Amino acid sequence: MTTATPKYRELGLTDSEYELIVEKLGREPNDVELAMFSLLWSEHCAYKHSRKLLGKLPTEGERVVMGPGENAGAVDVGNGYAVAFKVESHNHPSAVEPFQGAATGVGGILRDVFAIGARPIAILDSLRFGELDSVRSRHLLDGAVRGIGHYGNSIGVATVGGEVYFEEPYEHNCLVNAMCIGVAKTEDMVRAAAAGVGNAVVLMGATTGRDGIGGASVLASAELGEGDEAKRPTVQVGDPFEESKVLECCLELLEKGLLVSLQDLGAAGLTSSAGEMASAGGVGIDIDVARVPLREADMEPFEIMVSESQERMLAVVEPAQVDAVRAICEKWQTGSAEIGVVTDSGQVRILRGEEVVGEMPVEALVDGCPLYDLEPAEPAGWIYGNRATLATGIDAEDELLALLAAPSIASKRWVFEQYDSIVGSRTVRRPESADAAVLALPESDNAIAVSIDGNGRRVACDPYAGTVEAVLECAQNLACVGAEPLGLTNCLNFGNPEKPTTAWQLDQAVTALADACIALGVPVVGGNVSLYNEGPDGPIYPTPVVAMVGELPDPHEVGGSAFAGDGDTIALLGPFSPTLAGSELAKQRGELEMGLPQPDVGAVVTACAIVREAVRAGNVSSAHDISDGGLACALAESAIGGGRGCRVDLQPLRERGCSPEEALFGEGSGGFLLSGNRAALESLGAIPIGEVGGTKIEIAAGDRSLIVGLADAESAWRSLAARAESVT
Repeated sequence: MTTATPKYRELGLTDSEYELIVEKLGREPNDVELAMFSLLWSEHCAYKHSRKLLGKLPTEGERVVMGPGENAGAVDVGNGYAVAFKVESHNHPSAVEPFQGAATGVGGILRDVFAIGARPIAILDSLRFGELDSVRSRHLLDGAVRGIGHYGNSIGVATVGGEVYFEEPYEHNCLVNAMCIGVAKTEDMVRAAAAGVGNAVVLMGATTGRDGIGGASVLASAELGEGDEAKRPTVQVGDPFEESKVLECCLELLEKGLLVSLQDLGAAGLTSSAGEMASAGGVGIDIDVARVPLREADMEPFEIMVSESQERMLAVVEPAQVDAVRAICEKWQTGSAEIGVVTDSGQVRILRGEEVVGEMPVEALVDGCPLYDLEPAEPAGWIYGNRATLATGIDAEDELLALLAAPSIASKRWVFEQYDSIVGSRTVRRPESADAAVLALPESDNAIAVSIDGNGRRVACDPYAGTVEAVLECAQNLACVGAEPLGLTNCLNFGNPEKPTTAWQLDQAVTALADACIALGVPVVGGNVSLYNEGPDGPIYPTPVVAMVGELPDPHEVGGSAFAGDGDTIALLGPFSPTLAGSELAKQRGELEMGLPQPDVGAVVTACAIVREAVRAGNVSSAHDISDGGLACALAESAIGGGRGCRVDLQPLRERGCSPEEALFGEGSGGFLLSGNRAALESLGAIPIGEVGGTKIEIAAGDRSLIVGLADAESAWRSLAARAESVT
């Protein structure tokens, strides 16, 4: 006789976790309580396998206004203003239903930012899919890009930058990480902690339906596999036009000082928002589900409490202000209902009219989940398959064209042209024109730059060095537009942390993130952890995505990455010692293996400061960091961008011990490609290697020298659109 699976296991709780819940309650939970515990004790909400590690990260700094624990982090940008920002994942929903998964990922990150009182001004996205020759990958790419564009364009927030990588380990489990940046008067910002016994709890925004039920536990805290189509009902459905009304309503309420606290309803819906607000404020909360406006009249209490219907916010309001709050909601034509009250009970009580249908201590529900120690073990060797796609023995010209056409390196114009990158009139540099997005901040009389980066393949080769490289590349990108880092947020995308190899990757990556941020003096003001990113063929590459916000004094002095003038000197600056380890060329040859050189963080920090000041002073015509595809690809990108060829000799890299192929296509941290006046470049300590001009890219590199027509290079680099659009 087959024994039925206990309901708590179906909801993702282990035997020991269920026993602990019973112990904390002093009884067995009912269905409402069990549903709520299963969500708040899920990996997605509790961070039970990562929270101990995250304590390593530096979170304090003189410019930090809000740090981890709030809906979004924020840094001071002067004149009484702050910039808020955060990045979060919507990986599993996007793998099941890419359009709505990506769209609601954007909606959720927007709410995180305006929940603290900041007006969203920009979106960036970091995307990972399987190889482009896969029908599934093209389907996911098409759906995710359309979803991001639909939500951002409809709500009127500019999508100003991002990145897209294509690697086989993301075939089944794509990554969709969305970032939002907002600006606020510091004095108007609000925290999420509930306060004031007797204050009303008001639900604002859309009605509550069955869409998204179980998203935090069914999707976000479990591996994907067979039967994913059946999980479509757990993917939320977004409405950007409703969100636009909710956004304006909340910002007006905050500006008028009508709210005590505010929280968005994301993962776990009312369960997480009410529970977390109570926990942060050290109070209790009563919620009456009979007062919640419903999309479907026959919903059970547990469904109402765990629904992840989008475009909803929860506010704590003084009783005397409830009518004024609801009047402003009516003005913006968005819903509102007084559904509960702040108490001194220390309990989260769920009522249906006069009937108590659930009662749990806040401490048990929100903070009682056990935190687990990882059991890391370094693997003996490379654990991922890698098929060769590039023939051996071909000449350097063909290698360069193959790399420029590689989906992870090629122009992403097909992607970003589906986004509105200039709505709001703050965008100083459009995508591809500079290494970081630049946004004007007339409120604070300056500007900010934003970069988002991460290379899962290199992190897979060496989790520590690869993560340090991601942080340094963000800093280099900011330096190329003259920006000094203010703060960092991150999204840690990994496989199953209960497996020793993944645990080792996660431990190494978080340690590296902490070390790199300490060396740069950049605080981590928030982030997100997404685990169990695995499919039938195994885990994704370990992918820590890093986003950094920096400040620059004058947006009009920002240069670009394109060569700007014939006759300009081309020069190298920084501790750049490229190797083929973990490179795109090694990938295409099927030669990936473990191990990367360890970056010289101090030397890179010094180089960033030199480039930053040179850009601000107008002493360089262009600045571009050297990353994917190495120096040859960086030269080609700057040449294509400027419509000018170049003549270069890589002898200085040969003198550093690089082979011709390493000099051309090797990768590593710390390299800047600059152009401008020779004397000015040499005064920076940059090493001249060539000159801008002509219609060809000519690179002398010993027996691997190459000459490629600028038109041929551009044709290869812009070839992604035709392949990406062939969606079946």
